[in-house]
Amino acid sequence: MALGALNFISASFRSPTASEQFLQLRARAQARAAQDRRFFVGGNWKANGRNVEISELIEGLNSVKADERVDVVCAPPTLHLVEVSRALRPDFLVAAQDVSEYGFGAHTGDTPAEMLVDSGVEWTLAGHSERRQHCGETDDVVGRKTARAINEGLKVIACIGETLEQREGGTTLNVLQRQMQSIIDQVGTNPRSWRSIVIAYEPVWAIGTGRSASPEDVEAVHESLRQWLAGQLGPQTANGLRIIYGGSVTDSNCDKLADIPDVDGFLVGGASLDATKFGRIISSAAREHANEA
Repeated sequence: MALGALNFISASFRSPTASEQFLQLRARAQARAAQDRRFFVGGNWKANGRNVEISELIEGLNSVKADERVDVVCAPPTLHLVEVSRALRPDFLVAAQDVSEYGFGAHTGDTPAEMLVDSGVEWTLAGHSERRQHCGETDDVVGRKTARAINEGLKVIACIGETLEQREGGTTLNVLQRQMQSIIDQVGTNPRSWRSIVIAYEPVWAIGTGRSASPEDVEAVHESLRQWLAGQLGPQTANGLRIIYGGSVTDSNCDKLADIPDVDGFLVGGASLDATKFGRIISSAAREHANEA
């Protein structure tokens, strides 16, 4: 691992030798296999798709070759949630792109967790950077949404990530810790609650830009984040927690990213709107899981 890959990692660390790198990677891969962290591939369709396009995408996804060792979750626009839930193959689950921090009541435009559960939805995103940027969602709001969703029976893909300015300023890990701490403050440290959470690290500067963090950068962030979470939640909970990567994941770069031991899958944006490309990304995760078996 390139310990100097990101500014937030102290320059005082000695770079490991090739043999040390190999042993570290093997140990972390074995740890992932021992914890049975199933690969997770999420597709965030964002605000895309007319009725005919949604139907065509569902038809394509229903024909994709998938692997039972990979959890696949698709997040269509709210208007299409029920339709997709009914028409999509049963081994692919459905997620909302957002959830309210409130329950039923006078909250115009919100979608309460209870409503999603009642409609058969099992997952939701929380804290996507586009919600944080465009809708003013704070870390505290994301924490409350995550906790409320879990309490009502949903599973959550909790999104965190730094801006380019924060990355270049060397504050990546501080930003991620702050975002995660707000979730921990609301959810608590009960291991049962964290079994319902997947963490999606999405560097803001790489979302929808065609730019992707290098495998070395992704590895450094995921490993450092898991180490920090071990101190907050305990090693067993942290080692069992899936941390996935999002940020211009494509069928061209997914293989290298899937090789990283602390990357437990992907949150895919634009490529999830193409059934063929999305299928290739699912296959990359399945191949990596098979290599560890």
